[in-house]
Amino acid sequence: MDIQTRSLPQLRIATVSGRIDHASAESLSSSLQTLLEECKGAGQSLLLDFSGVDYISSVGLRALMVASRQAKAQGSRIAVAALQSIVKEVFAISRFDLVLPCYETVEAGMEALS
Repeated sequence: MDIQTRSLPQLRIATVSGRIDHASAESLSSSLQTLLEECKGAGQSLLLDFSGVDYISSVGLRALMVASRQAKAQGSRIAVAALQSIVKEVFAISRFDLVLPCYETVEAGMEALS
């Protein structure tokens, strides 16, 4: 799993790629915590571009849930965009699309969070 970030005035975009599973979930969780703390200080929302994520397990969903709670607690917003079909299916089956706002494209997420 790899994470690349870019910042806009009111939005930070984190492009995540690879598999999010037991081996990488802790790294994702740590990265999200750091990114959310940075977003809080800069008054930004966080958009996760999942176009490069081809698998997510339950521990990956847990990392996202913890990040969602952190964002709410600090008054920030977090969302996910561009889910691949298999990941979108996991989100739908687990009803995780009700936990985090999900957008079809990064552009749609950018518009909603800006």
